[in-house]
Amino acid sequence: MTFNDNARIDTSKVSKRSGARRGGLIAGGGGAVVLLLALGSQLLGVNLLPFAPAVEGLMGDTALTGERSEALAGCETGADANQNVECRMAATADSLDRFWAGQIDGYRSPADVALYDVQTGSGCGTASSSTGPFYCPGDETIYLDVAFFDTLRSDYGSSDGSLAQMYVLAHEWGHHISQLIGTLQRAGRESGADSGSVRLELQADCFAGAWVRDASTVTDDEGVPLLRPVTEQQIADALSAAAAVGDDHIMESAGVEVNPERFTHGSSEQRQRWFQNGYRGGPEACDTFAVSSAEL
Repeated sequence: MTFNDNARIDTSKVSKRSGARRGGLIAGGGGAVVLLLALGSQLLGVNLLPFAPAVEGLMGDTALTGERSEALAGCETGADANQNVECRMAATADSLDRFWAGQIDGYRSPADVALYDVQTGSGCGTASSSTGPFYCPGDETIYLDVAFFDTLRSDYGSSDGSLAQMYVLAHEWGHHISQLIGTLQRAGRESGADSGSVRLELQADCFAGAWVRDASTVTDDEGVPLLRPVTEQQIADALSAAAAVGDDHIMESAGVEVNPERFTHGSSEQRQRWFQNGYRGGPEACDTFAVSSAEL
């Protein structure tokens, strides 16, 4: 989606973290951790990848040194958001926060959207580029390394359009909404096509679609719409990103047999369909925990 050039951005929900390095001998070991957990998941038939940040945090000397956290500079208008990916994330966070404040009774914002490079500490362990974007319910913070967008495009075939990037943040924000309404706590750790984990992820996709539907009606403090109306091409970009992170597509890309019993996020088709459900029906269409297996 495209921001109106003269819209004013509130960047207070986003911080920029940089300079973190891990002490000890395991620096740079995040990829090994994820690989081990992925192999363990295949052997046990249980999804272990959500534990990656915590496992990294338990290995060796895990002190993060030299980390700095600061407000984003130079992100003041929609024009900035259209030109710079970090400003785009800040503007997206502003829009999402304003949208959901009008949808949820007793709404509270995420504590932070932490944009980082290399790695950073979180309430769920160490966040690194190998873990990908995630929402940590322990500190109600979204963690995102914007370099992930390059990986999404190069390794999984996603579009690099702006809404493909914004979808990622809207999805993680959806997990915060699930936290507020109590469905995140119902998900559990099991895997499988009908699992609570899959239902939770599809709900986040649906919430992302609900925001996109009405995003052009969200205004800044002066009444200027933050975003222009979405185009069909931009919707296609978001659907491309949703398909890229489907369990079946990821398994196929890794050369692994597609096994629905090991699904944790849903198939590409499901992720696209639930995004569209939210886009067509709004948040009320997103109760993935109330539908049957056949409807999921």
